[in-house]
Amino acid sequence: MIRHYWWKLLSIFLLLYTCTYGFFVKVPKLDDRMQESVRNFFFHVPMWFGMMVLLFVSVFYAVKFLRNPNPLYDYYSNAFAATGTIFALLGIGTGAIWANYQWGSPWSGDPKQNGAAIAILIYLAYFVLRGSMQDDEKKMRISAVYNVFAFFMLFPTLWILPRLTESLHPGGQGSEGNPGLNGKDMDMNMRTVFYPAVIGWTLLGVWISTLSIRYQILKEKHLNNE
Repeated sequence: MIRHYWWKLLSIFLLLYTCTYGFFVKVPKLDDRMQESVRNFFFHVPMWFGMMVLLFVSVFYAVKFLRNPNPLYDYYSNAFAATGTIFALLGIGTGAIWANYQWGSPWSGDPKQNGAAIAILIYLAYFVLRGSMQDDEKKMRISAVYNVFAFFMLFPTLWILPRLTESLHPGGQGSEGNPGLNGKDMDMNMRTVFYPAVIGWTLLGVWISTLSIRYQILKEKHLNNE
């Protein structure tokens, strides 16, 4: 039994570890403004990592559906897209909380914030598109095509354009000297929490997605038996 659920137990353990030791581990004092808010790094950034993994799995199954229109692939693609979008909302939310302490406002119109908001709106439009169509076959096919578009739009909105413009966010152009945290600022103490957090949040996202898929399969079986 444990062989089938070990990764779920690992997710619980890693998240408990992150949510406890993450508040006690010694963190570097980068500047007077950041102080203890740096601990948000264990939540904000890992959620974005988890989001990227989940959305990659979603587009993977979207491509599989386009090659072989099996409804099961659509269930997988939709479930992982939904969980990935939730992680994106949590990521931008925790980022806004951090920005409020770091930059004096939860939303300053920073290019990375704007890019993240655009990316989320693109994925929210994916669910609006699915909900607007009644024909299941058409809905699955068009959703798969849009999913591919939405995933590749992540790269300009999150990774490319924000790095080409002035940004308060670490990693952006003009962020030199900005009192923000990036990967180079992490010491060994922070790494002992950060990497388990990435794995834990990602596994949690996979777990939620699989529950959604199982629910959808059971729902379809129930409808077919009526």
